Amino acid sequence: MQIEHLDPAYSGSSRAHANFTLAVKLALAFVGVLWLIHFSNFALDLGPEELGLRPREWPGLVGVLFAPLLHANFEHLLSNSLPMLVVGTTMLYLYPRASPRVLPAVYLGPGLAVWLVGRSAVHIGASGIIYGLVAYVMLAGLIRRDRRAIGAALLVCFMYGTLVWGVLPIRTGVSWETHLAAALIGGALALAFRRMDIPPRKRYSWDDESAEPAELEPDDDLVERDPPPGEARDGHSLAAPSSEPRSR
Repeated sequence: MQIEHLDPAYSGSSRAHANFTLAVKLALAFVGVLWLIHFSNFALDLGPEELGLRPREWPGLVGVLFAPLLHANFEHLLSNSLPMLVVGTTMLYLYPRASPRVLPAVYLGPGLAVWLVGRSAVHIGASGIIYGLVAYVMLAGLIRRDRRAIGAALLVCFMYGTLVWGVLPIRTGVSWETHLAAALIGGALALAFRRMDIPPRKRYSWDDESAEPAELEPDDDLVERDPPPGEARDGHSLAAPSSEPRSR
């Protein structure tokens, strides 16, 4: 597979730097909201049970909206903060057109799936969003040919490759259903939006030359030749001059 270089005017422009800064600020803002909510619940001595996701219970359906914002303790929140910052910035910066579609899907989709088929428990935490974004970034890097997407996929795989164990029911107290549903949604969206957010590639001089139409060489079959003796140019036969002496 050929890996294409990005156009330096695109990747190194002031607008690209501004977009990266904006992506970091938005990811930081969301992580800040998570911490603010947790400090508020801690100060008011509120538990997450009231707003958590409880499968197949109508009051628990509110957890589809609020469960990703709640965490059991500071350790739980801290374990989700750095991954959310890294993968959130990556998603917003590399895939700005897909982000408005992917983010709501990985926020709401896993909760709906768990409410329908999940085990009876209180499901909370932002890890579903993280799993959905990690799946999107990793799969998008595999099917695209630009260096940024591949580099981001390798970085996420190196930092959070162990998250794959979170989709298996091997740890108690972990909502593996949320992780699995989010990963499937993120992967499916990466395939669906594989033609979106394709950056312009660097063009070389030979690319421009290959784009110019080649000069046509004269075709031997089209070169006009002198007709053979006894045939006119329009294809009609001519009467050959007789060599016999005429009668007098």
